[in-house]
Amino acid sequence: MAGEGIVRQDDPIAFARDALGLPQETEIDCAPLGTRGSDRAYFRLRWKTDQTAILVRYDRGRVENGYFAEIAAFLAEIGVSVPRVICHDPAACLLVLEDLGAVDLWSLRGASWDVRGPLYRKTLALAHRLHSHPADRFPAARVRLADAFGPDLYRWERTYFKDHFVEGLCGITIDPSFAIDLEDELAGLAQRIGASGRSLVHRDLQSQNVMIRDGEPFLIDFQGMRFGSPFYDLASLLCDPYVEFTEDEEGGLLSFYYGLAKKEEDWAEFVRRFREASIQRLMQALGAYGFLGLEKGLKEYLDHVPAAVRNLRRAVDRVAGCRRLQELLARCEPVSKALSRPSAGEP
Repeated sequence: MAGEGIVRQDDPIAFARDALGLPQETEIDCAPLGTRGSDRAYFRLRWKTDQTAILVRYDRGRVENGYFAEIAAFLAEIGVSVPRVICHDPAACLLVLEDLGAVDLWSLRGASWDVRGPLYRKTLALAHRLHSHPADRFPAARVRLADAFGPDLYRWERTYFKDHFVEGLCGITIDPSFAIDLEDELAGLAQRIGASGRSLVHRDLQSQNVMIRDGEPFLIDFQGMRFGSPFYDLASLLCDPYVEFTEDEEGGLLSFYYGLAKKEEDWAEFVRRFREASIQRLMQALGAYGFLGLEKGLKEYLDHVPAAVRNLRRAVDRVAGCRRLQELLARCEPVSKALSRPSAGEP
């Protein structure tokens, strides 16, 4: 790894200056790039007017944060576009990365589909490249991953949803008998998702984690990569609460990936698996919005609750066997509506 093993620097700017091979007298401007919900801080470094790089400072308490550099090297090897790691100091929890600019899929959410559509198709092609990498050729000896998706992680996600969204944000106490039925329902859902294939997945493949440079997508924030169902990534991207798709746009993108994957199951089965994974992913997202908005004080995440609830309700209504979750969402909808921002012209 480029720059691996540089002596720890207590001063992140001094570390970055050494990593970039700059003279000690070089002045570097360091501007924060906003907040994220993952215990990492990002800064844009600028020197000589037009030279830039990204500095990342992460919390070692979240173990997967330390996996970023190893995973980045692996993804680059298999042809998945990611930022180049210039230097990583694991002891100091510091990274210096190539700067991909300020344009991501989220920032283009208002652009025409003629602009967005090709970028989403290119992103799906990158995702398919990741998903189709043979599991038996993954270099586990040198690339660490978070624990694979399985019953325990799926259970954690739905508990996260119930604790931080249903109870924490919506203030709903679930009756014990209802809770048993709901758990049986969601455990069955997780079991079906687990049987829908096993591949490498990004785990958080949403619009803010796809940078666009010169018309090409690059994946970021992939430190949580692990083995799981590829449908989880599809759900993350195509049911993203941060952006909106028409039915035709979503269907067209799903069909595009279906053509790449050459799945053995028929189209209806493929769509069913996608809808089921969407339910799981959106429950996780709502749990995160509740946790980040209430526990971490990042109120901006609460703005995305209405879209996430709307997307989740649509997926639930299209999947058989989710009656209890439908009932629960109906009880949560008043809170979702209260968080909706009035459209222009509304009081």
